[in-house]
Amino acid sequence: MIDKLYNAYLASRHVTTDSRAITPGCIFFAFRGANFDGNAFAPQALEQGAALCVISDPQYKVDDRCIVVPDVLATLQELAREHRRHLTIPVIGITGTNGKTTTKELVHAVLARRYKTSATAGNFNNHLGVPLTILAIPADTQIAIVEMGANHPGEIAGLCNIADPDCGLITNVGRAHLEGFGSFDGVIRTKTELYRHLAAKNGLVFVNADNEHLMPIAKNIDHHLTYGSSAEADTRGTYVGSDPYMHFYFEVGDNVYNTHSHLLGAYNFDNAMAAVAVGLHFGVEPWDIKEAIEAYTPANQRSQWKETANNNLYLDCYNANPSSMAAALRAFSDIKAPHKAAIIGAMRELGITSLEEHQRLVDTLDKSHLDYCLLIGPEFDGISLTNNTKHVNTTEEAITLLKEWGPKGYTILIKGSNSNRLWTLEEFL
Repeated sequence: MIDKLYNAYLASRHVTTDSRAITPGCIFFAFRGANFDGNAFAPQALEQGAALCVISDPQYKVDDRCIVVPDVLATLQELAREHRRHLTIPVIGITGTNGKTTTKELVHAVLARRYKTSATAGNFNNHLGVPLTILAIPADTQIAIVEMGANHPGEIAGLCNIADPDCGLITNVGRAHLEGFGSFDGVIRTKTELYRHLAAKNGLVFVNADNEHLMPIAKNIDHHLTYGSSAEADTRGTYVGSDPYMHFYFEVGDNVYNTHSHLLGAYNFDNAMAAVAVGLHFGVEPWDIKEAIEAYTPANQRSQWKETANNNLYLDCYNANPSSMAAALRAFSDIKAPHKAAIIGAMRELGITSLEEHQRLVDTLDKSHLDYCLLIGPEFDGISLTNNTKHVNTTEEAITLLKEWGPKGYTILIKGSNSNRLWTLEEFL
């Protein structure tokens, strides 16, 4: 069955899980969702030109072009594994608690200076996104970059089983998804599943020499290259400052490459240095690496700087956990501005540590000398607040407060989990 699917895939190189995105010759994988049943769209997909439909409900089998399987997702993953077995290009795996997508984008930008490069679109980094990423790699690609995310033990190992990276890196490990991982040690064990995969296939690990949690593990892997500010790092760089954009330099031999990025915060130094290390390993010229990093502009509310008619906004509201929140607050404290405020959304999936982590966050905010602070989410219920701090449960309530406040002349950090929808506040600032 996989042979039939793979031959059909090679004819079109297009698979889709969206019946609205059918193209001639594609393979349609019919998934069931909370409010829809993709199986019901199989006949329509065939009419629109799909070569095959993979379904789990036999009542929608129109003819032999419908392949009935017990598990549509497992079949998609097996097709991706089959395609990966035929790829002869390097595949780079990237995971970590924070900075996965930014690092992936920077590595992509750097490698694209020399190679035809394919990378995960957006944050398609889970059990569904990774196989779709593998199957979306164009035929003329020379290097592929696959981002991998997880919120439960064993997930990185499962994704490595699909993507089978030849080399890779873990950006960092932090206190996130603790509800699924159980503990910080659970985070480390899960993320380092990438290391164990690479060690088993004699692959290459890029590791941040400054990371106290990852370096002791990675140094025991036969093939590893280090990067960071440490004097012992194979690729060495120095963080200069951020006000607001991150400025650093990296060294290659006796040459120093002074790099002014469009990234906010000191925490992006590690992400940029990872891209430098990967680029140098694959033979990208240092000057091209510098230019690629300087040309990269973040999007999707990840470390974005925006100037409105009334205020300066530091938008970092795609993801939030205790580690990334602490990093964002440190970066915000480095920005010099006469009037500063913060709009902070609750952090999700922290399990029994949620109250403790949100209290720690509020304590940090209290010491940040902000003119105004707005907390959004029921996770902040029961936490004592200072006079300049307000709390609401929803983004809609926050909009009402912002309309009343009408800030002008402020530099404002907007940070929270994607589910808080904090990007909708921009128009009121």
